Amino acid sequence: MEDFQLAVFKGTYRHRIDTKGRLPVPAAFRRTLRDEAAVVVTLLDQCLAVYPPAEWARLEGQLSVLPAFSKQVKALTRLLLSRAADCEIDVQGRILLPPALRESADLVRDAVVVGVLNRFEIWSPDSWEGFVRESERLLDDVSLDIQWPLPPATPNEPAPSRADPDSDTTLPQAKPNR
Repeated sequence: MEDFQLAVFKGTYRHRIDTKGRLPVPAAFRRTLRDEAAVVVTLLDQCLAVYPPAEWARLEGQLSVLPAFSKQVKALTRLLLSRAADCEIDVQGRILLPPALRESADLVRDAVVVGVLNRFEIWSPDSWEGFVRESERLLDDVSLDIQWPLPPATPNEPAPSRADPDSDTTLPQAKPNR
């Protein structure tokens, strides 16, 4: 059996990009990357998304099985891959970010580095603060039909739902609309 552990990046860190365009990778992320000597960096929304090589290969595999002649798939694939760059991690744990990617993400001197499960993202402080404000407003304004925490499920029995009147399990309700 292969020893496989999903790389999980989490947390928020503030770092400075030096005059040569090098960004220190947070120590916790370097531990998650283990012995990786390089990462793949691409523009995603308003930030740079940084993927370990295995995660990038998995993403490429997912893209390759999508309908090749779909306009949306072609657009996504072209944009994501045309903006991607292989970036080495130097012995001091820094990534040299290509100038075009830094410019596209409005990264000058300060950066916010955010863990997002299988990747981490590099944001300009202003873009990150705007994203957080907008996301908090979005989550405040909508009632998500999400049950949290998820109820435990037994191996052969599906998890009960709110719609099941015979269930004696009480589940948390979604946040009501205001």
